[in-house]
Amino acid sequence: MGGAKTPSFILELPLRLSSSQEKQLLARLEAARQVYNACLGESLKRLHLLRQSKAYQAAKRLKGKTRTRAFRDAAAATGFREYDLHAYARQFNHCWIGEHLDINTIQKLATRAFQSAQQYAFDKRGRPRFKGKRQMDTVEGKSNASGIRWREPCVEWLGLEMEAIVDREDPVVAHGLAARVKYVRLVRRKLGGRNRFYAQLVCEGQPYQKASVGEGVVGLDIGPSTVAVVGQEDAFLVQFCAELESRQKEVRRLQRKQDRQQRANNPGNYNPDGTIKRGVKRWRKSGRQRQTQKELAELRRKQAAHRKSLHGRLVNRVLRMGNVFKLEKLSYRAFQRQYGRSVGMRAPGMFVAHLRRKAESAGASVVEFPTRTTRLSQMCHNCGAVAAKPLAQRWHVCDCGVVAQRDLYSAFLATCVEGERLDAGRAHETWPGVDALLRAALSRIDQPASGGCHPASFGLGRRRSRSPVEAGANAAEAQDGVPPVAIRQRAGELERGCRIARTP
Repeated sequence: MGGAKTPSFILELPLRLSSSQEKQLLARLEAARQVYNACLGESLKRLHLLRQSKAYQAAKRLKGKTRTRAFRDAAAATGFREYDLHAYARQFNHCWIGEHLDINTIQKLATRAFQSAQQYAFDKRGRPRFKGKRQMDTVEGKSNASGIRWREPCVEWLGLEMEAIVDREDPVVAHGLAARVKYVRLVRRKLGGRNRFYAQLVCEGQPYQKASVGEGVVGLDIGPSTVAVVGQEDAFLVQFCAELESRQKEVRRLQRKQDRQQRANNPGNYNPDGTIKRGVKRWRKSGRQRQTQKELAELRRKQAAHRKSLHGRLVNRVLRMGNVFKLEKLSYRAFQRQYGRSVGMRAPGMFVAHLRRKAESAGASVVEFPTRTTRLSQMCHNCGAVAAKPLAQRWHVCDCGVVAQRDLYSAFLATCVEGERLDAGRAHETWPGVDALLRAALSRIDQPASGGCHPASFGLGRRRSRSPVEAGANAAEAQDGVPPVAIRQRAGELERGCRIARTP
């Protein structure tokens, strides 16, 4: 969702450009790149002066509102503010860049550079990088009144008219064109090694709703590679973007090929042990290496588009289960540090952001609660016991007789969280019905399409012939020793329930 005051949504339309129009637009993107780099360099320079100032050092020792005011005054003294960067960028409108960019676009580029430096100052992201040639892919205006403007069916920008391809029979397009346009963003993408340009109309209002929203509370347990969802009438446990496995293998193959080509083209830049030498180096690229880079970029683009589609499909499935979604507030940056390869391919944080955005636009709500006060993975609702489990232990097995898959059980407990605390009474009351849902969810888990094993986080064991519940009971026995007789009886009941559910 965009816009600070009113809700917004984006309508994207492809543009039809001639060769001369494309050349002119590419020149303007290059001018925008130079403005952005200049503003980013100035922002980082002023940030350095801010951190070295005595006023900033004194503000760090304060507390409360006095500390906030002191930081604000220190930033004003060094010119590290958004509108100070606007004043700095005004000079670019009086040189050759003014022939390619309007003042509103220049100011938005300054804002973009300042926000990157500000996020770096707040330690919310790494140090921002300058953009190299042909790396500036987006520019946008401040309003639809001047600069980059939408004048149906074209986008106008300083005498350049770019025709949009509009399908008026599409309900999504019709809904977007009926709304007021706040501002326009131009986007360049490379598809198959060729440039494709799009106009993103940032419109006022709510987006067109395709997915229906259910009723009730839904609990989610998000992992680096899996998600467990439990609602009032349905539950499931799936792996994020399992269909991307084959593409990831091809990505790795092209990465190894590119590395071999780079080492062959630049033997002087590497040490005898294969590591890169320190210091400034000049890198040479052969034609074949550039072609490999294009193939890798195109494959990653397809992978990102496929991942976005899979996330959208899963979000729509979750939205049909309820209108209040409860999950733990996790650090996805910590996920990246610990499970970088899996998180980079499956993007659980992107899924949660997609769910939050679509839920808010549909009138539903996403509630995140802290793990410190709930401890769902350690809690037993029946007896109140709290026991830490290692990550390898994928089943909740308690002496009181409760046996359940760990992720599904945590998702169930999430539905019973109220005010950042687990409502054990509610969990105890609803558990008999939910227990059947969890057994049904386990019985519906199919073997991977590749014919391999389930993810280890499912806790279903290695042998294909083993049923989900039998695998879980055996895994729990191997981890915790021989369970009590009550647990063995409960595992048998779960096994019989799954067999009945699988019977056609």
